[in-house]
Amino acid sequence: MRWQDWAAVALGVYLMLATLWTTTTGSALSTMLVLGALLVVAAVWSLAMPGSMASEYAHMAIGVLLFISPWVLGYSALAGAAWTSWVVGILAVIAGGAALPEATAAHRGGMASSH
Repeated sequence: MRWQDWAAVALGVYLMLATLWTTTTGSALSTMLVLGALLVVAAVWSLAMPGSMASEYAHMAIGVLLFISPWVLGYSALAGAAWTSWVVGILAVIAGGAALPEATAAHRGGMASSH
């Protein structure tokens, strides 16, 4: 159980809950809820399959999408929602990247035992 995967779960849950105390529009609300849920799913995937490198790449991809979403979806003027997206996006990329070496090692270990 990697701390990075638990961090991704917490980030996803926080992102979804942040819609309760930040001012959002339709696009900000849906983006934060959907990407938060996807981040939780990717983190649970990582916890269930520690050798899955794809799940760590999914954390990072979701983080990048989250980081660019305020500009792409037009909610950068909503400071709370935008900053939440930017910070959680950066942290998701960091968590996914930090877990990659361990996921790679688990993946290689799993491949060696299956041959």
